[in-house]
Amino acid sequence: MRLKIEHHTTYDYHQPVGLNPHSLFLKPLQRNYFEVSQFLLQIQPEPDGMNERQSIEGNPYFQVWFSKETSKLSISTSFESTHSPFNPFLFLVDQGFINKLDQHAETPFQYPEEDMPLLQAYLSHSNNSLLRQYGLAKLTSKDPIQFLTELNASIHADWKHIIREEENLWPATQTFAAGRGSCRDLSWMLIEILRHLGLASRFVSGYAFNPELDEGHELHAWVETFLPGAGWVGLDPSLGLMTDEYYIPLACSFLPKNTLPVHGTFGGDHLQEATLTASVHIQPL
Repeated sequence: MRLKIEHHTTYDYHQPVGLNPHSLFLKPLQRNYFEVSQFLLQIQPEPDGMNERQSIEGNPYFQVWFSKETSKLSISTSFESTHSPFNPFLFLVDQGFINKLDQHAETPFQYPEEDMPLLQAYLSHSNNSLLRQYGLAKLTSKDPIQFLTELNASIHADWKHIIREEENLWPATQTFAAGRGSCRDLSWMLIEILRHLGLASRFVSGYAFNPELDEGHELHAWVETFLPGAGWVGLDPSLGLMTDEYYIPLACSFLPKNTLPVHGTFGGDHLQEATLTASVHIQPL
């Protein structure tokens, strides 16, 4: 399958402002099930300079800087992607990791000691007993794949997926109590549950193509958890499914705000908040 994806973002500052350097996380991450071609980035006003960099977590981004004042900033990307069938269950988990699983321990999953310095940031959590208990209740076998599949499906069944226009992310406890949440809220709650059980997890922002939709595509959020031997495994609690070839990540991080597509500030006198409008269009070719 081939897709064409267009992503448009506009900030209206309502008055001329000076733009500080911006970081744009809008280039897809490399995955073995799709190839990107004809990538185009357009920015108005035109920046004085631009350079492609890589974040501390390996996410590619464009660093751009400006000198002239402007009342609007428009950022548009477009690219084509060619997708191959991808089986999200086609992997093996290290037997040693499975053998260490203790269903009755406070942290049932245990990584090799040598991996812990790299995974520590992806294990930090809020230490909430309700989140831990919900996760432990789904841990009915020593099969981590069965556990992840059932937990993901349970969140999809027990929580309602909603569309929220606000940019803020709900705390996991708020989503848990509300029984509903946006894709990013549900993803953050799943991350918290997994971390309570000792599974390193990270937040992913990108595009997810739904062939049943004619329109209504938007920036999407999902989860990746680390399984020794298999690497990072994708989970989408909004649909209760493992991620497949229709998922195109832009950025992954232990902290959700690090995956926002645009990072930057502006300055000036008597400032008010900027108005953000964004749209994503995904078209099969």
